[in-house]
Amino acid sequence: MCYLQNQYPESRYAKLIRRLNEVSPKDGWFTEHYGGDRNGGSALQPSGLKKPWQIHNTRKLDGIRHEIDRLALSPLERAVALSSLILALDRVDNTIGHFVFYLNTWSARSYNDLVLEVPKVFVTDRPNEVTRKDVFDICGADVDLAYFDPPYGSNNEKMPPSHVRYASYYHLWTTVCLNDCPDLFGKAKRCCDSSDRIAGSVFEEFKSNERSGRFLAVEALERLIKATSARWVILSYSSGGRGTAEDINRVLTECGTLVDVVKLDYQRNVMAGMKWTHEWLCKTESPHHEFLFLIDKS
Repeated sequence: MCYLQNQYPESRYAKLIRRLNEVSPKDGWFTEHYGGDRNGGSALQPSGLKKPWQIHNTRKLDGIRHEIDRLALSPLERAVALSSLILALDRVDNTIGHFVFYLNTWSARSYNDLVLEVPKVFVTDRPNEVTRKDVFDICGADVDLAYFDPPYGSNNEKMPPSHVRYASYYHLWTTVCLNDCPDLFGKAKRCCDSSDRIAGSVFEEFKSNERSGRFLAVEALERLIKATSARWVILSYSSGGRGTAEDINRVLTECGTLVDVVKLDYQRNVMAGMKWTHEWLCKTESPHHEFLFLIDKS
């Protein structure tokens, strides 16, 4: 909403963001669970847990988040304020991009102060609609083009099934938006509704269909594309995904005409670089690629 439904220039929000930056820090829920002392450079706290932010920034977070709820903001202003807060938090975190675990030593940026900036919004004169639904509930929308970027799972048979689902990696952003003080679990203090049993996606499913022998994740992808009303579909998929090249090619050719393929070279995700994954990751594996497939369903 902050970007797609904005109808005002950046200057419209300058006063709001300035007011939020002037809010006094306070000890609150975020500081209690996610704020850490410097400890001579170590992010490991006396509790034995590492933290994603230093306490001077979580105290500012608690103050700002309380103020956002206190102010009588329009839905658009609220979206801008929350987007600004998330972007600012991302600039001072102690992570490698997600909230499943945190760095042992405080990152250089975590020492900086949390400062909000007006997001780089643009003015739109189109009546854009923003919604959050299960993809199977919205794929029949009357649009010209649909873009899908599903979680991929892994096709590495040496790698054990993930105990952390894609939705879990960004659970803290959900909590910042909702400010709902959820129940937490684990060393990373994940919210309970991000656990595997609840947050798993069918596109990450590691099992095969006993009757067809095909991966359930691949069958879900085929079902999604076939149910999509848009003539044009762009699918983003990884060479490390659960579906093999043969699997994906079969799905695409059965769902329409494959018009174009763009291959991008990327580093593997950050989990692949962790020491404890080396036992199942082989350094001689082929380069990691991301693919964009353009499909014509007409």
